[in-house]
Amino acid sequence: MIHGYDPRTGENVGAGLSETDGDGVDLIVSAAAAAGAAWRATSADERAAALEAVADALTERVDELWRLADQETALGEGRLRGEVARAAGQFRLFAQVIRDGGYVEAIIDHADPSAVPPRPDVRRMRRPLPGVVAVFAASNFPFAFSVAGGDTASALAAGCPVVVKAHPGHPNTSERVARIVRDALPYPDLLGLVQGMQAGADLVKHPLVVAAGFTGSVAGGKAIQRLIDERETPIPFYGELGSVNPVVVLPSAPAREVAAGFAGSLTLGVGQFCTNPGLMFVPEGDELRKALVEAVEGTSGGPMLGERIRDGYLGGLDRLGELRLLAEGRPGEGALAVTPKVFTTDLASFAEKLPQVAEECFGPASVVVTYRDASELPAVLERLEGSLTATIHSADPGEAGEVAEVLGRKAGRLIWNGWPTGVAVCWAMHHGGPWPSSTSASTSVGATAIERWLAPTAYQDWPQALLPDELKDANPLGVPQRVDGRLTV
Repeated sequence: MIHGYDPRTGENVGAGLSETDGDGVDLIVSAAAAAGAAWRATSADERAAALEAVADALTERVDELWRLADQETALGEGRLRGEVARAAGQFRLFAQVIRDGGYVEAIIDHADPSAVPPRPDVRRMRRPLPGVVAVFAASNFPFAFSVAGGDTASALAAGCPVVVKAHPGHPNTSERVARIVRDALPYPDLLGLVQGMQAGADLVKHPLVVAAGFTGSVAGGKAIQRLIDERETPIPFYGELGSVNPVVVLPSAPAREVAAGFAGSLTLGVGQFCTNPGLMFVPEGDELRKALVEAVEGTSGGPMLGERIRDGYLGGLDRLGELRLLAEGRPGEGALAVTPKVFTTDLASFAEKLPQVAEECFGPASVVVTYRDASELPAVLERLEGSLTATIHSADPGEAGEVAEVLGRKAGRLIWNGWPTGVAVCWAMHHGGPWPSSTSASTSVGATAIERWLAPTAYQDWPQALLPDELKDANPLGVPQRVDGRLTV
């Protein structure tokens, strides 16, 4: 049986849930695949309206949902209300994406008999993957990266059915959200839910599954990849994994503002964000050091989401214990509570200890690396592994040139005078990065996340009557088309 439990007390929450056995996984995936055939045949407006209905259903039930999730995550009302709103917002964004139609990338090259050799009529667009998308829910976002998260919203928008493997950290919340989403969809079986570790393995290896999305640890991502490698037919795997999100503070940056922002970002959600600033480079000097100590000592810890996450954090602290402790916050309250801690070392010592010293410690912990001259930074930054984000703090863009160039190769989102925690759900957002932050060049947040679940098809000399509407000369849907090299809207 699977039980949710309260991180504040360690006590069970709700009734025990049965693990989904192999036959159950097969039934759920097969039902989703059958519903997917009808879903792909619906119009863009119908699919968009269904996504908006899901968004409305989540919004209407926010009072119920945040309370249920808080019992299993201890994340609090404000954070969880905001996360339900974000989850609903993702569905609304993808309704816009569908109606816009540009995501299919309709391209038309008319025949040119005068070309050498003669060119046939060729038309290309992206279509939904022909099967079920498996989604592995995250522990730290019970709504926005879980059953009703971005992978689910983007896959449904693309035209694919989804089966989610629920995270054991919030099983009851997952069940309730799944029912709400299913009730809002025209074909309830478009969204399936399975519970249990073995169910996750059975899901990703099911022959009707054509892609998988995952948010979690590097170890978890590698485990899923091994399962995919055992399949007779390979499938794409879109994983968002570990990230230290380096922050470079240049000499012109205001010390107190940087310190306050760092402490707030570090401890937001007890540091349980994939965009947590786990590594910061600062110039030597007493002013910023004192400001950092003061800001961090003013923070408080709290309960982490689960025992394994807490134990992982404590193990990370043991690894960082060879460095000097710069500051720590106040201990948190609760059965799984932890204390924020910031360690420090100089740039030369940090470089000697790479790559281990720069490994992610998931939680409210960070390493502050001091440097004498900013010219020393690029060579060390070049040795860092990939991250989801990289940040520069400076009052003078002129001093950031070479640092910015290096960081641009190390992260998927570059931030100027801000903090990486908090990922805007919008058309331009990219939430991904070089390994080990991601397994691909795609994004898990924002409008272009839909690209994960699409594949291109080209039609050569295909009759107009059989072409998809998006590729017809008359363009009945009014989607953007690139015709003979020119983009038309």
